[in-house]
Amino acid sequence: MAIRMNKKNTKAQKVIKKIITPVATSKKKAVEVEKNFKIPKSKYFEAMGRRKVASARVRIYEGQGDLVVNNLLIAEYFSGVRNAPAIYMKPFELTGTKGKFSITAKISGSGIDAQLEALVNGIAKALVAFNPELRTFLKPAGLLTRDDRMKETRKMGMGGKARRKRQSPKR
Repeated sequence: MAIRMNKKNTKAQKVIKKIITPVATSKKKAVEVEKNFKIPKSKYFEAMGRRKVASARVRIYEGQGDLVVNNLLIAEYFSGVRNAPAIYMKPFELTGTKGKFSITAKISGSGIDAQLEALVNGIAKALVAFNPELRTFLKPAGLLTRDDRMKETRKMGMGGKARRKRQSPKR
C-alpha cells in the first residue's frame, strides 16, 4: 500500500496495488534427459577461440570420445550450418590427428556461424598447445589467425544504420 499526495488539494489518497498471478492452464512436466558423453579422464589442453563477438573455450582430451559443445553433441549444435562437419574437422585433417582427440567446448555470443569459426580457431590453438610442431600445418591455412572483422557501429543521426547518409532538407 502506498500513499500519494495530490498537489491541488494536498490530501492523502490510499492507493492499493492488486497483484494478479496468472493461472497456468496446462501443466507441462519438465522432462530431464541425462546426457552421458564419452570424455576421457586424461590431461587436457585448453585454448580460447574468437570470431566477431563469439568466444569459445575449447578443451581437447587425448583419446577417442565425443565432440561436445554446450552440453550437446557437436552435430546437434551445428545442425543448421551447411558443411559444418567439414569445417570443424579441418584442423584435425590438416594435422593428421583425426579421431585421436575428444573435445568439450563452451561457446557464447554472436551467431551460429561466428561460433563455428570461433570453435575452429580454438581447436587449432589447443592443438598447438598440445604439440607446437603442428603450427607449421595450421598457420598457412589461416586457422590460428583471429578474424578481426566486426560489425560496424551505428552513427548518431544516421537513421539507425551504420552507413546511411544523413537526410538533407528539400527546401
